[in-house]
Amino acid sequence: MDVVAQFKSGPVLRRRSDQRDHRFDPSAWPETFPPLLRRIHTMRGTTCIEQAQPRLAQLHPPDTLTGIAIATELLADAIINDRHLLIVGDFDCDGASACAVAVRGLRMLGAKRISHAVPNRMAHGYGLSPALVAELAPIQPDLLVTVDHGIACHAGITAAKSLGWQVLVTDHHLPGAILPPADAIVNPNLPGDLFPSKALSGVGVMFYVLLALRRRLRAIAHLPHPEPDLGVLLDLVAVGTIADLVPLDSNNRALVAAGLRRLRAGLGCAGLQALAAVSGCSLAALGSAQIAFRIAPRINAAGRLEDMALGVECLLSDDPLRARELAEILHGINVDRQGLQRNMVDDAQAMLPTLDLDAQLPAALCFYDPHWHPGIVGLVASKLKERVHRPVIAFAPNGRNEASLRGSARSVPGLHIRDALAAIDCSHPGLIERFGGHAMAAGLSLRADALDMFRDVWLAQVESMLDPAMLQAELWSDGELAMHEFDRYHAELLRDAGPWGQGYPEPLFDGVFDVLGSRVAGGQHLKLKLRQGTIDVDAIHFGGAEDPIPSRLRIAYRLQPDDYRGGDAIQLVIVHREPA
Repeated sequence: MDVVAQFKSGPVLRRRSDQRDHRFDPSAWPETFPPLLRRIHTMRGTTCIEQAQPRLAQLHPPDTLTGIAIATELLADAIINDRHLLIVGDFDCDGASACAVAVRGLRMLGAKRISHAVPNRMAHGYGLSPALVAELAPIQPDLLVTVDHGIACHAGITAAKSLGWQVLVTDHHLPGAILPPADAIVNPNLPGDLFPSKALSGVGVMFYVLLALRRRLRAIAHLPHPEPDLGVLLDLVAVGTIADLVPLDSNNRALVAAGLRRLRAGLGCAGLQALAAVSGCSLAALGSAQIAFRIAPRINAAGRLEDMALGVECLLSDDPLRARELAEILHGINVDRQGLQRNMVDDAQAMLPTLDLDAQLPAALCFYDPHWHPGIVGLVASKLKERVHRPVIAFAPNGRNEASLRGSARSVPGLHIRDALAAIDCSHPGLIERFGGHAMAAGLSLRADALDMFRDVWLAQVESMLDPAMLQAELWSDGELAMHEFDRYHAELLRDAGPWGQGYPEPLFDGVFDVLGSRVAGGQHLKLKLRQGTIDVDAIHFGGAEDPIPSRLRIAYRLQPDDYRGGDAIQLVIVHREPA
């Protein structure tokens, strides 16, 4: 099919079996391993059972992380000499999880004097800023540890150092040309770093620092007795890793799988159990999707609209009643966030050019509204990117300074969004005040009077980097299910066989079905009764009630247990549909 970069062309449905050679060595798979799962894993490039189900014993050791020796020396000295540690988190789910892992883990390893703090988005801006350092000065820590940020916080680290504090940066974001003046930096994405996985999240980096610190303390016989089991922190590691949408390479999959096992067994911390309850999640059937779309947004909502200190307190609480109280507060904040997000997305969609079947959109879009909330612009950018399949930046007033804008960018596969911003910063020095991020997501700040110029430069930069083929959305299917695979057994196999996520996608199937009946549910969702061959099956298309329904459909779908009906019930969750 020719690439069509038109707005309403819709996604092109492709099959993974057409993408590469998926031959496998039968001897690498046990005979008892389900054929459907073997097929799914093989089509993700997995060649053996050890890759399909990575275990903690297969984790890369921390030795090759640049700065890990200095970092653990600083932390061991602080623990041995009872120095005051200050953990500074970030205001997203990864940052909150990393803060909780740092506080819990360091306490387990013998630290007695630990404080923690999180910047307020409206009061301090991103990360360790001079304003936050000034506010924290009365605490007078000996060692400040950043988690999930710090690599771009030059001014804040300089301010902390001027007060005589030592600073350890633990981060995973891409560094700039000049590193901040910290005493130690642990970041797998530092130039020349030899750690095999560059996909660790912020909480993953902090967990690795704790692993290395435990080994150092063990070597000098300074571990508490009995020796702490850091595995109890993996529930938090799993949540932060899934929430931050880092690629689930084999190393991350081992971490997340172990964390999910703890959560499903009811061994997660009180805060996560409470958040699962208020989110309507069954712990026994908890998967990556429930964490990404139910639990993580409730933690993130605090950092977007209120104060992430609430989220961190929930994750640190060991009192089930207090954890439930905090989870209820976070749930309420998330309800407010959802309403605000709907309004802002509607505003952004109204700014789009008049669209019809022949409409052409620019290669990149930039949105701004003076009434938008800066904590929601990332969600607006994400929603619009999904709709138009183009790189999108959404801006709102900074909040602290009306003359400054805060922006959040989301990209499409193939265009590295942080590299695009770095190129703009190089060609137009001073146009962007601050920026940072990853390949698919980034944040930046901008003078309000520079917005028009930035729009033009942004579009030109994206056009110079973008292959037009990238503007065509694609859905990759794992092919058709066999008739005998439309059952609860296979639905539960797929649910539990993950973890699925970024870079290791949840199984998606396609096929042609006859439509036996349909009805609208909840005002916007479409419930369908479908038939393929001798199989009748229920399906739901969330948000799909407005589109016409022909008598025969080709759909891309996920096979899931229907827990609402229970028993042996299954349903197809439709991701895309088109006339057959």
